[in-house]
Amino acid sequence: MRDRVRAGVAIYNDGYYHAAHDAWEEHWLDLEDGTDDELLLHGLIQFTAAVYHARNRNWEGATGLAESALEYLSGLPADYRDVRLEPIRRALEMLTDDPSVLERRSPPPIGHEGRTPGLADLDLDTTALAAVVLAEELGFDPEPVDRARTYARRDLEAGDDDSRFISLLFDFVREDDHRGLVYRRLSQHAERRQAREADVDGLFE
Repeated sequence: MRDRVRAGVAIYNDGYYHAAHDAWEEHWLDLEDGTDDELLLHGLIQFTAAVYHARNRNWEGATGLAESALEYLSGLPADYRDVRLEPIRRALEMLTDDPSVLERRSPPPIGHEGRTPGLADLDLDTTALAAVVLAEELGFDPEPVDRARTYARRDLEAGDDDSRFISLLFDFVREDDHRGLVYRRLSQHAERRQAREADVDGLFE
């Protein structure tokens, strides 16, 4: 839960308002309706959707989502799961009254664990989550990114802190200007690792 929350918060804070919900949605769907965790993720998903629609001048959609998000978040503690909810609730009230306000100012950031994290602040686990989300959002095939995430974890468990997969996942998430080049390198490395594993698969059976 913590990694899902943080990854989505960082994606949102870096301006990927539509993509943020993908970090939360899969976990949210597995939660029992009405639990505090379900209400938090449901509210955050609708909050980011309200921001997205307001920035695209869909005032009616933004207003309806803001009202709904407020309902989900209204009964939670101010820092539930270390997410600063009071600024979010104030922003939702503002969007309910005047969604066009986001034409005049930037959307409010989301605070988590006492900071306002962006993609550059994520550790490996949350970076790996964000990498798959951003690949899908930006039109890259997420499969090589997901494979790179698996290989990065295997390398880390084997004590390889200098794994190429680890550094490429960080670069893919953090380097906007070179993301396409990083993706090609990441895909090539994943293909080579997969081919090497296939070469030895079954040799000792």
